[in-house]
Amino acid sequence: MPKFAWEAKSRTGQVLKGEMEAKNREAVVSTLQGKDLQPGKIKERGKGFDFQISLPGMGPSVKGRDISIFTRQFSTMIDAGLPLVQCLHILSTDATNPAMKKCLAAVKDEVESGATFADALSKHPKIFDELYVNLVAAGEVGGILETILTRLAEYIEKAEKLKKQIKGAMVYPIIVFSIAIAVIAVMLLKVIPVFSKLFADLGSQLPAFTLMVMNFSNWTQHHFIYIVICIVGFIFGFRAIAANPKGRIMLDSMYLKLPLFGDLIKKSAVARFTRTLGTMISSGVPILDALEITAKTAGNKIVEADITRVRNAISEGKMLVEPLSQSKVFPPMVVQMIGVGEQTGAMDAMLNKIADFYDDEVDNAVAALTSAMEPLLILFLGVTVGAIAIAMYLPIFSIANV
Repeated sequence: MPKFAWEAKSRTGQVLKGEMEAKNREAVVSTLQGKDLQPGKIKERGKGFDFQISLPGMGPSVKGRDISIFTRQFSTMIDAGLPLVQCLHILSTDATNPAMKKCLAAVKDEVESGATFADALSKHPKIFDELYVNLVAAGEVGGILETILTRLAEYIEKAEKLKKQIKGAMVYPIIVFSIAIAVIAVMLLKVIPVFSKLFADLGSQLPAFTLMVMNFSNWTQHHFIYIVICIVGFIFGFRAIAANPKGRIMLDSMYLKLPLFGDLIKKSAVARFTRTLGTMISSGVPILDALEITAKTAGNKIVEADITRVRNAISEGKMLVEPLSQSKVFPPMVVQMIGVGEQTGAMDAMLNKIADFYDDEVDNAVAALTSAMEPLLILFLGVTVGAIAIAMYLPIFSIANV
Protein backbone atom coordinates (compact mmCIF):
# COMPACT_ATOMS: atom_id res chain seq x y z
CA MET A 1 0.00 0.00 0.00
CA PRO A 2 1.49 3.42 -0.94
CA LYS A 3 2.58 5.88 1.74
CA PHE A 4 1.52 9.55 1.62
CA ALA A 5 3.09 12.60 3.29
CA TRP A 6 0.38 15.06 4.31
CA GLU A 7 -0.15 18.54 5.70
CA ALA A 8 -3.36 19.67 7.37
CA LYS A 9 -4.76 22.47 9.53
CA SER A 10 -6.61 22.00 12.80
CA ARG A 11 -9.58 24.11 13.88
CA THR A 12 -7.21 26.41 15.78
CA GLY A 13 -5.15 27.01 12.63
CA GLN A 14 -2.20 24.86 13.68
CA VAL A 15 -0.36 23.22 10.75
CA LEU A 16 0.16 19.50 11.25
CA LYS A 17 2.33 17.15 9.20
CA GLY A 18 2.64 13.40 9.00
CA GLU A 19 2.62 10.22 6.94
CA MET A 20 0.08 7.49 6.47
CA GLU A 21 -0.55 4.44 4.32
CA ALA A 22 -3.67 4.54 2.17
CA LYS A 23 -5.06 3.24 -1.12
CA ASN A 24 -5.08 6.68 -2.75
CA ARG A 25 -5.22 10.44 -2.09
CA GLU A 26 -8.98 10.37 -1.60
CA ALA A 27 -8.56 7.92 1.28
CA VAL A 28 -6.01 10.24 2.92
CA VAL A 29 -8.37 13.21 2.57
CA SER A 30 -11.25 11.19 4.02
CA THR A 31 -9.14 10.06 7.00
CA LEU A 32 -7.94 13.61 7.75
CA GLN A 33 -11.44 15.03 7.50
CA GLY A 34 -12.62 12.29 9.86
CA LYS A 35 -10.11 13.62 12.38
CA ASP A 36 -11.59 17.13 11.99
CA LEU A 37 -8.57 18.37 10.04
CA GLN A 38 -8.55 20.47 6.85
CA PRO A 39 -6.34 18.67 4.26
CA GLY A 40 -3.50 20.63 2.61
CA LYS A 41 -0.65 19.25 0.51
CA ILE A 42 -0.65 15.49 0.00
CA LYS A 43 2.26 13.77 -1.79
CA GLU A 44 2.88 10.10 -2.44
CA ARG A 45 6.18 8.77 -1.13
CA GLY A 46 8.50 6.20 -2.72
CA LYS A 47 8.13 7.16 -6.38
CA GLY A 48 11.83 7.92 -6.86
CA PHE A 49 13.07 11.05 -8.53
CA ASP A 50 10.45 13.34 -9.98
CA PHE A 51 12.08 16.08 -11.98
CA GLN A 52 12.15 17.40 -15.51
CA ILE A 53 14.55 19.61 -17.40
CA SER A 54 12.93 22.42 -19.38
CA LEU A 55 14.27 25.41 -21.27
CA PRO A 56 12.44 28.74 -21.44
CA GLY A 57 9.96 28.66 -24.31
CA MET A 58 10.82 25.04 -25.12
CA GLY A 59 8.62 23.19 -22.63
CA PRO A 60 5.22 21.68 -23.41
CA SER A 61 2.58 24.39 -23.75
CA VAL A 62 -1.15 24.11 -23.22
CA LYS A 63 -3.04 24.98 -26.40
CA GLY A 64 -6.63 26.06 -26.88
CA ARG A 65 -7.52 22.59 -28.10
CA ASP A 66 -6.29 21.03 -24.81
CA ILE A 67 -8.41 23.46 -22.78
CA SER A 68 -11.42 22.88 -25.04
CA ILE A 69 -11.20 19.09 -24.67
CA PHE A 70 -10.80 19.37 -20.88
CA THR A 71 -13.77 21.74 -20.61
CA ARG A 72 -16.01 19.55 -22.76
CA GLN A 73 -15.11 16.37 -20.82
CA PHE A 74 -15.43 18.13 -17.46
CA SER A 75 -18.88 19.44 -18.38
CA THR A 76 -20.03 15.93 -19.35
CA MET A 77 -18.76 14.44 -16.07
CA ILE A 78 -20.36 17.17 -13.91
CA ASP A 79 -23.63 16.75 -15.81
CA ALA A 80 -23.45 12.99 -15.11
CA GLY A 81 -23.29 13.71 -11.36
CA LEU A 82 -19.63 12.93 -10.63
CA PRO A 83 -18.04 14.86 -7.73
CA LEU A 84 -15.77 17.78 -8.67
CA VAL A 85 -12.61 16.29 -7.15
CA GLN A 86 -13.18 12.92 -8.82
CA CYS A 87 -13.62 14.63 -12.21
CA LEU A 88 -10.35 16.52 -11.76
CA HIS A 89 -8.56 13.33 -10.67
CA ILE A 90 -9.75 11.41 -13.74
CA LEU A 91 -8.94 14.21 -16.17
CA SER A 92 -5.50 14.92 -14.65
CA THR A 93 -4.66 11.21 -14.87
CA ASP A 94 -5.83 10.91 -18.48
CA ALA A 95 -4.27 14.19 -19.71
CA THR A 96 -1.60 13.58 -22.38
CA ASN A 97 -0.11 17.07 -22.23
CA PRO A 98 2.44 17.15 -19.32
CA ALA A 99 1.80 20.84 -18.58
CA MET A 100 -1.97 20.29 -18.51
CA LYS A 101 -1.57 17.18 -16.33
CA LYS A 102 0.54 19.12 -13.80
CA CYS A 103 -1.90 22.04 -13.78
CA LEU A 104 -5.00 19.86 -13.24
CA ALA A 105 -3.26 17.95 -10.44
CA ALA A 106 -2.48 21.27 -8.72
CA VAL A 107 -6.08 22.46 -9.21
CA LYS A 108 -7.35 19.20 -7.71
CA ASP A 109 -5.10 19.63 -4.66
CA GLU A 110 -6.35 23.20 -4.19
CA VAL A 111 -10.01 22.12 -4.38
CA GLU A 112 -9.32 19.30 -1.92
CA SER A 113 -7.81 21.89 0.44
CA GLY A 114 -11.08 23.81 0.46
CA ALA A 115 -10.62 26.36 -2.33
CA THR A 116 -13.39 26.99 -4.85
CA PHE A 117 -12.88 25.68 -8.36
CA ALA A 118 -12.63 29.23 -9.75
CA ASP A 119 -10.03 30.25 -7.15
CA ALA A 120 -7.97 27.15 -7.93
CA LEU A 121 -8.08 27.95 -11.66
CA SER A 122 -7.10 31.57 -11.05
CA LYS A 123 -3.70 30.43 -9.77
CA HIS A 124 -2.85 29.28 -13.32
CA PRO A 125 -3.43 32.45 -15.42
CA LYS A 126 -1.22 31.26 -18.28
CA ILE A 127 -3.65 28.39 -18.93
CA PHE A 128 -7.01 29.63 -17.62
CA ASP A 129 -7.47 33.31 -18.44
CA GLU A 130 -9.65 35.86 -16.64
CA LEU A 131 -12.62 35.13 -18.92
CA TYR A 132 -12.52 31.41 -18.08
CA VAL A 133 -12.15 31.99 -14.33
CA ASN A 134 -14.97 34.57 -14.15
CA LEU A 135 -17.40 32.35 -16.06
CA VAL A 136 -16.60 29.38 -13.83
CA ALA A 137 -17.13 31.59 -10.75
CA ALA A 138 -20.52 32.68 -12.14
CA GLY A 139 -21.42 29.03 -12.75
CA GLU A 140 -20.45 28.01 -9.22
CA VAL A 141 -22.46 30.83 -7.64
CA GLY A 142 -25.50 30.18 -9.84
CA GLY A 143 -25.34 26.38 -9.52
CA ILE A 144 -25.12 25.98 -13.31
CA LEU A 145 -21.47 24.96 -13.63
CA GLU A 146 -22.15 22.25 -16.24
CA THR A 147 -24.07 24.75 -18.43
CA ILE A 148 -21.29 27.34 -18.13
CA LEU A 149 -18.64 24.74 -19.00
CA THR A 150 -20.59 23.71 -22.11
CA ARG A 151 -20.78 27.35 -23.21
CA LEU A 152 -17.08 27.78 -22.48
CA ALA A 153 -16.19 24.72 -24.56
CA GLU A 154 -18.24 26.04 -27.50
CA TYR A 155 -16.68 29.49 -27.12
CA ILE A 156 -13.11 28.12 -27.04
CA GLU A 157 -13.75 25.86 -30.05
CA LYS A 158 -15.09 28.76 -32.13
CA ALA A 159 -12.32 31.08 -30.93
CA GLU A 160 -9.70 28.50 -31.92
CA LYS A 161 -11.31 28.10 -35.33
CA LEU A 162 -11.20 31.87 -35.83
CA LYS A 163 -7.56 32.00 -34.72
CA LYS A 164 -6.61 29.24 -37.17
CA GLN A 165 -8.32 31.11 -40.01
CA ILE A 166 -6.36 34.29 -39.22
CA LYS A 167 -3.09 32.38 -38.90
CA GLY A 168 -3.78 30.57 -42.17
CA ALA A 169 -4.31 33.88 -43.95
CA MET A 170 -1.06 35.28 -42.53
CA VAL A 171 1.14 32.19 -42.81
CA TYR A 172 0.53 31.41 -46.50
CA PRO A 173 1.94 34.65 -47.96
CA ILE A 174 4.82 34.64 -45.45
CA ILE A 175 5.86 31.12 -46.50
CA VAL A 176 5.65 31.89 -50.23
CA PHE A 177 7.51 35.19 -49.80
CA SER A 178 10.21 33.46 -47.70
CA ILE A 179 10.68 30.81 -50.39
CA ALA A 180 10.98 33.53 -53.03
CA ILE A 181 13.65 35.37 -51.00
CA ALA A 182 15.53 32.09 -50.42
CA VAL A 183 15.53 31.28 -54.16
CA ILE A 184 16.75 34.79 -55.03
CA ALA A 185 19.46 34.58 -52.36
CA VAL A 186 20.72 31.24 -53.73
CA MET A 187 20.84 32.66 -57.27
CA LEU A 188 22.69 35.81 -56.14
CA LEU A 189 25.20 33.97 -53.94
CA LYS A 190 25.77 30.71 -55.85
CA VAL A 191 24.45 30.79 -59.42
CA ILE A 192 25.41 34.28 -60.66
CA PRO A 193 29.09 33.99 -59.51
CA VAL A 194 29.47 30.95 -61.81
CA PHE A 195 28.16 32.95 -64.77
CA SER A 196 30.37 35.92 -63.78
CA LYS A 197 33.48 33.73 -63.95
CA LEU A 198 32.37 32.34 -67.32
CA PHE A 199 31.78 35.82 -68.78
CA ALA A 200 35.11 37.08 -67.42
CA ASP A 201 36.93 34.24 -69.24
CA LEU A 202 35.14 35.12 -72.50
CA GLY A 203 36.21 38.78 -72.22
CA SER A 204 33.30 40.10 -74.31
CA GLN A 205 31.28 43.27 -73.67
CA LEU A 206 28.29 42.48 -71.42
CA PRO A 207 24.79 44.04 -71.66
CA ALA A 208 24.01 46.80 -69.13
CA PHE A 209 21.24 44.74 -67.47
CA THR A 210 23.60 41.80 -66.96
CA LEU A 211 26.27 44.07 -65.47
CA MET A 212 23.71 45.56 -63.07
CA VAL A 213 22.63 42.11 -61.81
CA MET A 214 26.25 40.94 -61.49
CA ASN A 215 27.22 44.07 -59.54
CA PHE A 216 24.28 43.55 -57.21
CA SER A 217 25.37 39.92 -56.73
CA ASN A 218 28.93 41.03 -55.89
CA TRP A 219 27.60 43.61 -53.42
CA THR A 220 25.40 40.96 -51.74
CA GLN A 221 28.33 38.56 -51.36
CA HIS A 222 30.59 41.19 -49.80
CA HIS A 223 27.90 42.54 -47.45
CA PHE A 224 26.08 39.28 -46.64
CA ILE A 225 27.03 39.36 -42.93
CA TYR A 226 25.78 42.94 -42.61
CA ILE A 227 22.51 42.02 -44.33
CA VAL A 228 21.96 39.16 -41.87
CA ILE A 229 22.77 41.47 -38.92
CA CYS A 230 20.27 44.05 -40.24
CA ILE A 231 17.54 41.39 -40.58
CA VAL A 232 18.16 40.07 -37.05
CA GLY A 233 18.26 43.64 -35.73
CA PHE A 234 14.97 44.42 -37.46
CA ILE A 235 13.32 41.35 -35.87
CA PHE A 236 14.53 42.22 -32.37
CA GLY A 237 13.64 45.89 -32.90
CA PHE A 238 10.14 44.94 -34.02
CA ARG A 239 9.70 42.77 -30.91
CA ALA A 240 10.96 45.58 -28.68
CA ILE A 241 8.45 48.00 -30.23
CA ALA A 242 5.64 45.46 -29.82
CA ALA A 243 6.59 44.97 -26.14
CA ASN A 244 6.41 48.70 -25.47
CA PRO A 245 2.84 49.98 -24.71
CA LYS A 246 3.14 53.00 -27.03
CA GLY A 247 4.79 50.92 -29.72
CA ARG A 248 2.06 48.28 -29.47
CA ILE A 249 -0.62 50.95 -29.95
CA MET A 250 1.22 52.26 -33.03
CA LEU A 251 1.54 48.76 -34.52
CA ASP A 252 -2.06 47.78 -33.78
CA SER A 253 -3.28 51.00 -35.38
CA MET A 254 -1.15 50.25 -38.44
CA TYR A 255 -2.50 46.67 -38.65
CA LEU A 256 -6.09 47.96 -38.90
CA LYS A 257 -5.11 50.22 -41.82
CA LEU A 258 -3.24 47.59 -43.84
CA PRO A 259 -4.61 46.92 -47.34
CA LEU A 260 -6.29 43.50 -47.59
CA PHE A 261 -5.27 42.47 -44.04
CA GLY A 262 -6.86 45.44 -42.23
CA ASP A 263 -10.41 44.46 -43.15
CA LEU A 264 -9.77 40.88 -42.04
CA ILE A 265 -8.40 42.05 -38.66
CA LYS A 266 -11.44 44.31 -38.10
CA LYS A 267 -13.88 41.49 -38.87
CA SER A 268 -12.07 39.08 -36.56
CA ALA A 269 -12.09 41.76 -33.80
CA VAL A 270 -15.86 42.19 -34.17
CA ALA A 271 -16.37 38.40 -34.09
CA ARG A 272 -14.22 38.02 -30.97
CA PHE A 273 -15.87 40.96 -29.16
CA THR A 274 -19.45 39.84 -29.81
CA ARG A 275 -18.69 36.17 -29.06
CA THR A 276 -16.94 36.96 -25.77
CA LEU A 277 -19.48 39.52 -24.59
CA GLY A 278 -22.44 37.33 -25.61
CA THR A 279 -21.02 34.32 -23.75
CA MET A 280 -20.43 36.34 -20.57
CA ILE A 281 -23.82 38.08 -20.55
CA SER A 282 -25.67 34.80 -21.16
CA SER A 283 -23.71 33.30 -18.23
CA GLY A 284 -24.91 36.01 -15.85
CA VAL A 285 -21.76 38.15 -15.65
CA PRO A 286 -22.60 41.87 -15.07
CA ILE A 287 -22.20 44.05 -18.18
CA LEU A 288 -19.42 46.22 -16.72
CA ASP A 289 -17.36 43.21 -15.64
CA ALA A 290 -18.04 41.52 -18.98
CA LEU A 291 -16.83 44.58 -20.93
CA GLU A 292 -13.71 44.87 -18.76
CA ILE A 293 -12.75 41.26 -19.43
CA THR A 294 -13.72 41.52 -23.11
CA ALA A 295 -11.41 44.53 -23.49
CA LYS A 296 -8.48 42.58 -22.00
CA THR A 297 -9.03 39.68 -24.41
CA ALA A 298 -9.51 41.89 -27.51
CA GLY A 299 -6.01 41.19 -28.87
CA ASN A 300 -5.66 44.70 -30.32
CA LYS A 301 -4.90 47.84 -28.29
CA ILE A 302 -7.07 50.08 -30.48
CA VAL A 303 -10.07 47.76 -30.08
CA GLU A 304 -9.29 47.44 -26.35
CA ALA A 305 -9.32 51.24 -25.97
CA ASP A 306 -12.66 51.42 -27.82
CA ILE A 307 -14.25 48.79 -25.55
CA THR A 308 -12.85 50.51 -22.43
CA ARG A 309 -14.34 53.81 -23.61
CA VAL A 310 -17.71 52.07 -24.09
CA ARG A 311 -17.48 50.59 -20.58
CA ASN A 312 -16.73 53.98 -19.04
CA ALA A 313 -19.72 55.51 -20.84
CA ILE A 314 -22.04 52.74 -19.57
CA SER A 315 -20.76 53.25 -16.01
CA GLU A 316 -21.92 56.86 -16.37
CA GLY A 317 -25.46 55.74 -17.20
CA LYS A 318 -25.43 55.58 -21.02
CA MET A 319 -26.78 52.74 -23.16
CA LEU A 320 -24.33 50.40 -24.85
CA VAL A 321 -25.28 51.47 -28.37
CA GLU A 322 -24.52 55.19 -27.81
CA PRO A 323 -20.72 55.03 -27.25
CA LEU A 324 -20.41 52.01 -29.56
CA SER A 325 -21.77 54.07 -32.49
CA GLN A 326 -18.75 56.42 -32.19
CA SER A 327 -16.29 53.58 -32.76
CA LYS A 328 -14.32 53.32 -36.01
CA VAL A 329 -13.87 49.56 -35.59
CA PHE A 330 -17.47 48.37 -35.22
CA PRO A 331 -19.62 48.79 -38.39
CA PRO A 332 -23.02 50.59 -38.22
CA MET A 333 -24.87 47.32 -38.89
CA VAL A 334 -23.32 45.72 -35.79
CA VAL A 335 -24.17 48.76 -33.67
CA GLN A 336 -27.80 48.76 -34.88
CA MET A 337 -28.22 45.03 -34.20
CA ILE A 338 -26.78 45.45 -30.70
CA GLY A 339 -29.21 48.36 -30.20
CA VAL A 340 -32.14 46.11 -31.17
CA GLY A 341 -30.91 43.42 -28.76
CA GLU A 342 -30.58 46.02 -26.00
CA GLN A 343 -34.13 47.26 -26.52
CA THR A 344 -35.71 43.79 -26.71
CA GLY A 345 -33.74 42.37 -23.78
CA ALA A 346 -32.17 39.68 -25.99
CA MET A 347 -28.65 41.11 -26.01
CA ASP A 348 -26.83 37.77 -25.57
CA ALA A 349 -28.75 36.08 -28.40
CA MET A 350 -28.16 39.05 -30.72
CA LEU A 351 -24.42 39.15 -29.92
CA ASN A 352 -24.07 35.44 -30.67
CA LYS A 353 -25.91 35.89 -33.99
CA ILE A 354 -23.53 38.73 -34.92
CA ALA A 355 -20.57 36.55 -33.94
CA ASP A 356 -21.82 33.69 -36.16
CA PHE A 357 -22.31 36.13 -39.05
CA TYR A 358 -18.81 37.57 -38.69
CA ASP A 359 -17.27 34.12 -38.39
CA ASP A 360 -18.64 33.50 -41.88
CA GLU A 361 -17.38 36.94 -42.96
CA VAL A 362 -13.89 36.01 -41.76
CA ASP A 363 -14.14 32.77 -43.76
CA ASN A 364 -14.98 34.76 -46.89
CA ALA A 365 -12.30 37.37 -46.17
CA VAL A 366 -9.62 34.68 -45.75
CA ALA A 367 -10.68 33.05 -49.04
CA ALA A 368 -10.65 36.42 -50.84
CA LEU A 369 -7.27 37.34 -49.33
CA THR A 370 -5.73 34.04 -50.38
CA SER A 371 -7.15 34.42 -53.88
CA ALA A 372 -5.75 37.96 -54.14
CA MET A 373 -2.33 37.18 -52.66
CA GLU A 374 -1.61 33.99 -54.59
CA PRO A 375 -1.26 35.53 -58.09
CA LEU A 376 0.66 38.53 -56.68
CA LEU A 377 3.19 36.29 -54.95
CA ILE A 378 3.56 34.05 -58.00
CA LEU A 379 4.03 37.15 -60.17
CA PHE A 380 6.70 38.50 -57.77
CA LEU A 381 8.56 35.18 -57.76
CA GLY A 382 8.28 34.77 -61.54
CA VAL A 383 9.40 38.33 -62.37
CA THR A 384 12.42 38.33 -60.02
CA VAL A 385 13.70 34.86 -60.92
CA GLY A 386 12.89 35.40 -64.59
CA ALA A 387 14.74 38.76 -64.65
CA ILE A 388 17.86 37.18 -63.13
CA ALA A 389 17.71 34.28 -65.60
CA ILE A 390 17.32 36.65 -68.57
CA ALA A 391 20.23 38.81 -67.34
CA MET A 392 22.49 35.75 -67.27
CA TYR A 393 21.45 34.43 -70.67
CA LEU A 394 21.56 37.73 -72.60
CA PRO A 395 25.39 37.54 -73.10
CA ILE A 396 25.10 33.91 -74.24
CA PHE A 397 22.52 34.90 -76.87
CA SER A 398 24.81 37.75 -78.00
CA ILE A 399 27.81 35.42 -78.35
CA ALA A 400 25.69 32.90 -80.27
CA ASN A 401 24.58 35.59 -82.72
CA VAL A 402 28.21 36.70 -83.29
